[in-house]
Amino acid sequence: MDNIRRFLAHAVRLEAEAARRFDELADHLDTLGNAEVSALFRQFADFSRLHLKEAMARGGFRYISELPADGYDWPDGESPEAAAWWGVDALMDVPSALELALASERQGLAYYQSVADASADPRVVAMAQEFVEEEADHVRQLEAMQQRLSG
Repeated sequence: MDNIRRFLAHAVRLEAEAARRFDELADHLDTLGNAEVSALFRQFADFSRLHLKEAMARGGFRYISELPADGYDWPDGESPEAAAWWGVDALMDVPSALELALASERQGLAYYQSVADASADPRVVAMAQEFVEEEADHVRQLEAMQQRLSG
């Protein structure tokens, strides 16, 4: 991807989906009575909204607008943060919610890394790398929470 505005349009869509997903997971964890994991998911939803706002400002977007369906360059045809997302199942437990969140964040990390690795535009590479670092931190936090709760 060699166009900064196009990259930012992708980041806007990805971060909007991530915020929605983490809000939904946090709501579900509230019903399970797990305030600690719910708080982590709410924090990630807030981070996604901050990233969304930043991408919109940098791209000059006033509204979250969709590119035409064929205008996105997603692996497997859909946003990486949504690819493993089927929604919250009423029977989903805390380990399953953490695994779903972790898989989604890993896919987002891989997507941003692939953009950083493949782009010829130094602005796209730099911005994608910023997102890589943020996603990698999310993965580390989720892995730490997962390990702490399982051990």
